[in-house]
Amino acid sequence: MSSSSSASLLDVESEPGKPPVLRVETPVDATAWAAEQRDALRAVVAEYGSVLVRGLGLSDAGVVGGVFRRLATGLMADREAFAPRQSYAEGVYSSSTWPPNQPMCMHHELSYTLQPPGLMLFACLTAPTTGGATAVADAPTVLQALPAELVARFEREGWLLTRSYNDEIGASVAEAFGTDDRPTVEDYCRTNGIEYAWQPDGSLHTRQRRSAVVAHPATGQRCWFNQIAFLNEWTISPEVREYLIEMYGADGLPFNTRYGNGDPIAEDTVQLLNKVYEENTAREPWQSGDLLLVDNLRTAHSREPYEGPREVLVAMADPVHLADTAPTLQGGAA
Repeated sequence: MSSSSSASLLDVESEPGKPPVLRVETPVDATAWAAEQRDALRAVVAEYGSVLVRGLGLSDAGVVGGVFRRLATGLMADREAFAPRQSYAEGVYSSSTWPPNQPMCMHHELSYTLQPPGLMLFACLTAPTTGGATAVADAPTVLQALPAELVARFEREGWLLTRSYNDEIGASVAEAFGTDDRPTVEDYCRTNGIEYAWQPDGSLHTRQRRSAVVAHPATGQRCWFNQIAFLNEWTISPEVREYLIEMYGADGLPFNTRYGNGDPIAEDTVQLLNKVYEENTAREPWQSGDLLLVDNLRTAHSREPYEGPREVLVAMADPVHLADTAPTLQGGAA
């Protein structure tokens, strides 16, 4: 496709088990191309939930930032992150710091916040030797595949995220909130429906209840939208889980999820959630220079284990007010 042609739905390669792929066949100025193709690309994302653009040759963080800004309505600051990121420019980040040999299971970015991103943008500067795909899964399809009684309970109660911030595992208070000033952190928590408690050792424990199912603001489609499985203790590898419990205690894990009423979620339920995600996963290995756009409400994403260097830049964009998604909990929170 030349830089002067428009990306139409007919240009997109779509096959089972893979995300939609759009190929740029001739060299282009990536930033100018993004500005020119913005509306067409966003129409593709609206149709499919995601699109992988191959052939842009992205290799520089500055260029990637320009591409992101032209495709998004507005880039967001990363708040309440569960793992630290490096900041390349305002609104442009590294992938979350996470052990390469451990998967980051399917999730919707910042689905536990009251203003999650509507659009995720990823750019691969360096593809890993093996693995490391950013895979995707369709949230309405996942919702339909889950047992009705399980969905009904989560719709009634929502889901509860508990966090224990420290300076060793996961994001620190400063990394998650952009500051370690206690009054500022407390004000953020009160404004965003987060219960908080400072511990005698200075660490912070928080709890927040959110809707597990939302309606897509553009289409009304009901979406399984949460991080229930990914941030649950049973998704952590057994040896890491045992180490964390030994270090911090069962109630001091960096993050964990429960039913909205506080009941623990059984291991087999978490395994079921991850199994349904896996059965509905579409994956395509990264190639250096690739661009991936993901509708964050309609489409979950993951990061698979990998070997070798991997540099993927990320932006969160187009914030959505959870209250505008017909949340099952009033205002999106308890």
